[in-house]
Amino acid sequence: QVQLAESGGGLVQAGGSLRLSCAASGRTFAGYAMGWFRQAPGKGREFAAAISRSGGRTYYGDSVKGRFTISRDNAKNTVYLQMNSLKPEDTAVYYCAATNRERWYSGTAYATAGDEYDYWGQGTQVTVSS
Repeated sequence: QVQLAESGGGLVQAGGSLRLSCAASGRTFAGYAMGWFRQAPGKGREFAAAISRSGGRTYYGDSVKGRFTISRDNAKNTVYLQMNSLKPEDTAVYYCAATNRERWYSGTAYATAGDEYDYWGQGTQVTVSS
């Protein structure tokens, strides 16, 4: 089991940047693929980015591709989401999630589906002002 805690959210102007962090407890962090999801007020959960156990494979949602970068440091039990060129529509609560299901490696459909992740953090608010 793994416990997740996000940090780094806040208020930023459009065009600015933020870096979110997600710290994981336990010594098996390297055994989990990680994802970032977000949920805006009144909307459903949206996939943002995901990264494999080693960091060698990444996925991005269409709305963040080219602006956000996911990375991980297994020595620090932490996954990051670097968010650049932020837009007001990026305003949401951002959640990190973890999975050790092997089928994550079967393709995009599994890596980007929230139902494929078993562990979730409490979320961190990101607000982008125009």
